[in-house]
Amino acid sequence: MNNLFKKTGKAIREGGVKTLFIRTNGYIKEKVFHIPPITPEDVERKRLELEKQAELDAIRRYEEEQQRQREEEEKLLSMKPALVDVLFINGCDESVPHPARYRVTHQREQLTAFGITSEEVYYLNLKESHVKFAQTFIFFRCPYTDTIGEFIETAKKLNKTVLFDIDDLVVDTKYTDQIKYVQNLSEDEKKLYDDGVIRMGKTLQLCEGAITTTKRLATELANYVPEVFINRNTASEKMYQLSEDVNKERRDTEIRLGYFSGSITHNDDFDMIKPCLIRLLKKYENLRLYVVGELSLPEELKELESQIVVSPYMDWQQLPQLIADVDINLAPLEEGIFNEAKSENKWVEAALVKVPTVASNVGAFNEMIESGETGILCKTVEDWEEALEKLINSKEERDRLATNAKTYVKKHCLTIYTGKRLADYIRAKRKPSMAMCFPSTEISGGLMVALKHASIMQDIGYNVTIIADNPSKSWMESDEHLFPVISNGDHPVYAYFDKAVATMWTTTPFIETHPKIKDRYYLVQGYEVDFYKPDIILRLQASQTYSLERDIQYRTISKWCQNWLKEDYDKDAMYAPNGIELSRFTPVTRDYSGKIRILIEGDCAVDYKRVDESFRITEKLDRDKYEVWYMSYNEKPKDWYKFDKFLHRVPYDKVGEVYQNCHILLKSSELESFAYPPLEMMATGGIVVVAPNGGNREYIRDGVNCLTYDHDEDMAASLIEKVSNDEELRETLSKGGLETARSRDWSNIEADIRKLYGES
Repeated sequence: MNNLFKKTGKAIREGGVKTLFIRTNGYIKEKVFHIPPITPEDVERKRLELEKQAELDAIRRYEEEQQRQREEEEKLLSMKPALVDVLFINGCDESVPHPARYRVTHQREQLTAFGITSEEVYYLNLKESHVKFAQTFIFFRCPYTDTIGEFIETAKKLNKTVLFDIDDLVVDTKYTDQIKYVQNLSEDEKKLYDDGVIRMGKTLQLCEGAITTTKRLATELANYVPEVFINRNTASEKMYQLSEDVNKERRDTEIRLGYFSGSITHNDDFDMIKPCLIRLLKKYENLRLYVVGELSLPEELKELESQIVVSPYMDWQQLPQLIADVDINLAPLEEGIFNEAKSENKWVEAALVKVPTVASNVGAFNEMIESGETGILCKTVEDWEEALEKLINSKEERDRLATNAKTYVKKHCLTIYTGKRLADYIRAKRKPSMAMCFPSTEISGGLMVALKHASIMQDIGYNVTIIADNPSKSWMESDEHLFPVISNGDHPVYAYFDKAVATMWTTTPFIETHPKIKDRYYLVQGYEVDFYKPDIILRLQASQTYSLERDIQYRTISKWCQNWLKEDYDKDAMYAPNGIELSRFTPVTRDYSGKIRILIEGDCAVDYKRVDESFRITEKLDRDKYEVWYMSYNEKPKDWYKFDKFLHRVPYDKVGEVYQNCHILLKSSELESFAYPPLEMMATGGIVVVAPNGGNREYIRDGVNCLTYDHDEDMAASLIEKVSNDEELRETLSKGGLETARSRDWSNIEADIRKLYGES
C-alpha cells in the first residue's frame, strides 16, 4: 500500500492529476481487465483505419451525390416544359447562391403571390426552344454569349418582352475598377473579371429595360437602357418562417456584435470601423465580435482573438439563427458609387430576428432605415463608437430599435406583401399576347387563313403562340412570320393571354377552360357537323360548339357561316372576308392551241369534296385534247382515277405555279368553309368550272368570273368544251376572275381582320 501511495504522489508531482488518471486507467485496463496497453503501432494502425474509413465515406458521399444528380437530370428530361408568363435566366454561378436567391427565387415568389407564373433556367443551359415557353424573359446577371444574343433577337421578333435584372454595378469596368479587391487582382485575373463585366453590360444593353434594387443603381443603369424599375430585395416566406423559429434564449452575459460579411469584397468596409471595435473590445471584457463570411481578420485584432468568434460562410437557412444569437448587427459601408448601389439585405435579415442594426448612412440603408427608430445610421467612426456604446449599455434601447425594425420589415420587406408592384410592372411591360388554337399543323385552307390572321396580329405587335392538338412541327412560318408551336396536352399552359382563338370545334376546350384569357374567340370557318358521316358522335360534339354559353365571341370568314350561326344557333358572328396573297398567285397567259390541262384539287378521302365526281366528268372528255393533273395534300388517288400527273403535298409557296401550268380548274365540292382554289386560279388568270357551295357563293359569278354547274356531270363536261373553244368567253372569265382576286387582296382587308379581334 505504501508503494502505491508513493507511485501516486510521484505521478501527481510529475504530470498532475491528469497524468495520474491516464496511468491509473492504463493500469486498471492491463492488470484488472487484462487489456494490453496501446502501443505506437496500435495508434498508427488505428490512424490508417480511420483514414481508410474517411476515404470510403468520401467515396460513398460522392457516389450518392452523383446518383442524386443523375436522378435530377432524368427528372428534368422527363418533364415537359410549361408555357409560363415569365422565364428567369440566372447568370449567377451556384458557388455564389445569395444573389440569385434574392433576385430570382424571391422575385418568382413575389410574382406567384400575384398570379404571374414563372420558371427559371441557368444561362449556360439556355436553349433556343426556351423562347417558346414564356411571354417575358428576365436575364439576371447574364454575361453575353452568342446563344443569348440570338435568343434575345428571336424573342424580340416574336414580340416578347426582354428585361435585365441586376443588383450590383457590375455592368461597366468604370464602376468595378473602383473596388479595391478588384484593383488587387493579378493582371490575368483582372482581365478575366473585366471580360465578364463587359459581357454583362452587353446583355443589359440588348434588353428593353432593367429591374434593380436601389435608387443609385437605377440612376446609373438609366445610362444603358431606356427604362429602369426598382424592386427592392425582399425576404421570402421561408426566411420569415426560419426567422420566426429562432431560439433567442441565452444565459451568458456576453454582448455580441455580429458582422455578416458575405463576400470578400467587404474587407474595406470592415476596416472602416475597425478602430472603434478595437477600443470597445478592450473596454468591455464581456463584449464579443462574431464574424461570419469571407472576411480576412486584420492583424490588429489578433491580440483580441479570445473575444472574437470567426465562422465560415454559412448556408442561408442557418443564417437567421446565427444573426439571432448576436445583440447588435453591424453593417458598415464605405462611401462610393458601388456601395451606394448595394441593398439593405443585412438590415432586413437582422430585423426579422429582432436584432438592431447599426449601419453606414449610405445608399439603401439611408433610404430604408429611420435612424433612431428602426436602426442607427452613422457617418463617422465617432458616430459608430457612440451608437455601439449606447446599445452595448442599454438592452431596452436594443429591444426598442429591433421591435420597430421588425414591425416595419414584416409589412414592407416580405415577398408576399411587396409583389404587387413587380407584378403590375411585368403586366405593363409585356406585349399583348394571342393564342391561336389549331387542330394540327398540317397545311389546309382553314389553317392558312388562321395563320394569316396571326400574321396580321403579329404585325401590330402581338406575341402570337400556336397551341396545337397534334402538331407535327415545333415552329410554323407564314409570309416571313415565325410562330412558336406548343403541343396542347404535352406541355402544361400556365401563361396569360389577352386573346385566345379557337379555329376548329376540337380546339374550343382550351378557350373554354384555360383560366387566364381576357378575350375568347371562336373563328368559325365552316359547318363542321357535315364533315362527318351520319350517326357519328363527332357530329353532335361539333354542333355543341356553336352553342357555347361562356363569354365567347364568334367570328367568321363567310357570310354563309354568319347566316347559319344566327339562324340555327342564335349566335351573332362578326364577319370579315377572306383574302388572298396575290404575290403568290400572279397571272400568266395560257396557250390553248395544244393540249388543254385540267386541274382537279381536293382530298378524295373526304366525301364532300366530291373528287370522284370531278374524275367522272373528265372521263367524258377527249383525252387526246385534254390532260388531267390531280393535286391532293393528304390522300393519294384512287386506283380507278385516270390522270397524267399527280401532285402530292405541294408546298404552299409552289401551289401558284401549279395553277399557272393549268388552263382550267374543275372543282366539285359541295361543302367548303371558304373555297380558296377557285379564287387562287382566278388570280393566275385561269378558268374556273365550279359547283356552287357555301364557301364560294359570295365571290363566284356565273359567266362573269367562272362557269357554274349544279353537280350535273354532263353539264360540267359541256362547259369545259364550251370555254375551251370560245376565246372571247375565256377573256371575259379571265378578266372577271382577276378583278375578283384583286378585290380580295389581304392588304385591302387587313383592317377588317384587326377589327375581328378588337383592334382598330
